[in-house]
Amino acid sequence: MKALLSVYNKDNIEHIGTSLSEAGYEIISTGGTYKSLKRAGISVRQVSELTGFPEILDGRVKTLHPKVHGGILGRRDILEHQEEMESNDISAIDIVVVNLYPFVDTVQKDEVSLTEALENIDIGGPTMIRSAAKNFPHVLVVVDPLDYEWIAEKIASGEKVSEVERKKLAQKAFQHVAVYDTAISTWLNEAPLKSAELSIGLDKVDTLRYGENPHQEAVVYRNTLGTGGIVEAAQLHGLPMSYTNYLDADAAWTTATSFDQNACVVVKHTNPCGIALNNEQSLAYESAFQGDSISAYGGIVGFNNVVTKKTAETMRGVLFDIIVAPGYESDALEILKKRKRTRLLQVNPASGSLSNLKALTISGGMLVQTADDIKEDPNDWKVVTDRLPTEREHADLEFAWNCLRHIKSNTIVLAKDNTLVGMGAGQPNRVVSVHLALRIAGDKSIGASLASDAFMPFADNVELAAEGGVTAIIQPGGSIRDEEVIKAANEHSIAMMFTGIRHFNH
Repeated sequence: MKALLSVYNKDNIEHIGTSLSEAGYEIISTGGTYKSLKRAGISVRQVSELTGFPEILDGRVKTLHPKVHGGILGRRDILEHQEEMESNDISAIDIVVVNLYPFVDTVQKDEVSLTEALENIDIGGPTMIRSAAKNFPHVLVVVDPLDYEWIAEKIASGEKVSEVERKKLAQKAFQHVAVYDTAISTWLNEAPLKSAELSIGLDKVDTLRYGENPHQEAVVYRNTLGTGGIVEAAQLHGLPMSYTNYLDADAAWTTATSFDQNACVVVKHTNPCGIALNNEQSLAYESAFQGDSISAYGGIVGFNNVVTKKTAETMRGVLFDIIVAPGYESDALEILKKRKRTRLLQVNPASGSLSNLKALTISGGMLVQTADDIKEDPNDWKVVTDRLPTEREHADLEFAWNCLRHIKSNTIVLAKDNTLVGMGAGQPNRVVSVHLALRIAGDKSIGASLASDAFMPFADNVELAAEGGVTAIIQPGGSIRDEEVIKAANEHSIAMMFTGIRHFNH
């Protein structure tokens, strides 16, 4: 009986090596794994002794040999295979324990060179894994150190590894190689959406209690080549995160961090219902909360700067499920940790390959697009009405325009003094969204500026906005009735700007 051990991650390799040796397996190994086993007093042979051929090209070629792969791939239930192996002096290899060079860790280092990255692409390891997994009814393939313990126990007791267990190990092995190859492909791919094929590598972070509803299963994964973001947030306090918690927290975080100025965002059911900018963070929070204080209750609060003690004190008495920020002052953390249920998340910006892509599964496949993070120059926007927006109106229009891309279409945003005072979202027609935004804003709609994520198809949108006291509107333009819409704006002395860009968020 032979076992081949060749691992980069050497955690507990001596444990399984000892078990195999005591069970009578002849152990074959390579490089650093050979040295680790030898130091542990385990009897082990170099692969070069098996093949009769030395490692060459700085170790690039050491296991790519018929005596290795013939020993792994030969079927024990086919006589011709056995005869051919015997005639070529090939011994069967019954167990393969392999894991791979740290390509992902390497390319995530600062300023990694192409040469260093390429040298950390494992060739022999994936080849052995695939060979062993292909022949899993006869060869045990092990890629995960977490499996060493139970496999070692079975070997020590003489108990056989079942067909079901072998199949699961083979599946894990193919998945291990698939994610590895995906990471390499992703790192090399500078234009993923131009590729005829696209693989996305994900690593499991946690199993969640359930999905959107208790009868749905849910798991959270992280991008193999990514860092930061909500998925890797440090939870400093509170109940475990749920599926919807992740969605809401991400909405709050991505919205807050889309602004350069000190921002606070309040989210309910993934839609921002309060957004405000203010150099004084506690005032930004107060304004965001007052944007829709009823909806804010039990919602999620996001900040793009370290939460201060003053802000934490200002938030007293209001129930929030989650607070998300890049950091917290120690005094602020002490105050906020008195909330038994509230989850406190500390987040770093997301980065890495594919971090700017948005994916959505649909029946039969998946839609993938780039994120709606286009940088617009307000100087490119066009005033289409007789009246120009005032300086204050222009600032509010710009703020409102930056808000709406984070809210579900059809989106209408009402803003005043860098504060979202009303919004309508997710409606099948735009005029209903205008109505909802005005109803939420109440008297605050008087003198407010309005943003629409897509063109206004009819003048009734403008008529309704005028009744609510709106004085300026920004929209993409492009409707066949643009002239009717502009005429209505002029009749009510509303300043209107066209951006030429749409911001649907389905």
